[in-house]
Amino acid sequence: MNNYEPYFNLGKLIAKHVRDELTLEEKKELEQWLQSDARNQKLFRKLTNEASINPELEIFSATDKDRAWQNITKKTGYKKVESKKNLTKRWQAYAAAVIILMALGITLSKYHVRKEQQVLAHQQQKDLLPGSNKAILTLADGSKIALDDAKRGKIASQKNVIINKNAKGELIYENAKNEAPVETVAMNTLTTPRGGQYEVVLPDGTRVWLNAASSLKYPVAFVGNERRVELSGEAYFEVSKDAHKPFFVKTASQTIAVLGTHFNINSYADEAATKTTLLEGSVMVTGNNNQLMVKLKPGQQSVNTINNIEVKADADVDEAVAWKNGKFLFRDTDLHTIMRQLSRWYDVDVEYQGNVVQKHYRGRISRNVPVSEIFQILKTSGINFTINGRKIIVTS
Repeated sequence: MNNYEPYFNLGKLIAKHVRDELTLEEKKELEQWLQSDARNQKLFRKLTNEASINPELEIFSATDKDRAWQNITKKTGYKKVESKKNLTKRWQAYAAAVIILMALGITLSKYHVRKEQQVLAHQQQKDLLPGSNKAILTLADGSKIALDDAKRGKIASQKNVIINKNAKGELIYENAKNEAPVETVAMNTLTTPRGGQYEVVLPDGTRVWLNAASSLKYPVAFVGNERRVELSGEAYFEVSKDAHKPFFVKTASQTIAVLGTHFNINSYADEAATKTTLLEGSVMVTGNNNQLMVKLKPGQQSVNTINNIEVKADADVDEAVAWKNGKFLFRDTDLHTIMRQLSRWYDVDVEYQGNVVQKHYRGRISRNVPVSEIFQILKTSGINFTINGRKIIVTS
């Protein structure tokens, strides 16, 4: 029996309930399932309430919907039929969505399994677990500290500045009490590996979330009349306001000037462009190799390529910061872009074999799940994935 067959069967029952097509026997079967566990009743209420399920519907939505539906019906034998009740096409699609969600194993009980059991099961299946909070802090003298191993509390001090790891695991810089202000610059570098992320509170109170395979270089104290940091990879900034001391973020292709604002920068070397997405305040983006300069307003995104800076007036802010909120969010995202994200977060290499069609996907799923759960979604459009050690092999 396919591992997902029980979900398919339950999905069909719930979908028929939505369309009011249950037979007496099917009603009894559904009622037995509902009475067997309070969590089943909670899931049923969710799956039969359009308002509550709408955010989940993005989970399975591939651009190639016909191919996805063919794969679902091939496994279930379920066919779309015209409703005797003349329900709208939207509700027929909604009923179909229930089947797919159930088929993907989106059940509440699944998430109540103890974490230790999940880890063991995924290891046995040669699954790949998600990344976690880990990073390397390189001090001014070149010494390195593995932050995931460091104990809470003081981990280092430099130039009258104390570096602490707080109870939430964040890195915080604070001036030592009764000490003279810092007058010379000592630089630190925070580096996340593939499969890592970290949060740091800079000396001025600016908070920075660093995504996987990224690095941030910054002084232990901001002296003078400006604040400058250097970024490689991706980070989300909440810059502390200081009208007399502007904040600058330099990447390989641009420099961003702000006074106090919230924004995300995606500046990975293997991406075609550097993207800066503004959530709050205003920023000025200047290309490093030319004189191009643009000013962003909240909700806008600059796309910086070698010879051009384009401004998207209505940027998808949710997609840009989904990683910081613990989600993968795809909005017509191509397969190669998705696989680059998975490569960084799950610390794997990706290999394409054969003629892999470049498909696009719409989807939303937690970053805290094993990679196989994401594969179950992508497979609905006919793409196959094989895990070989720390390599993912992609085939059509």
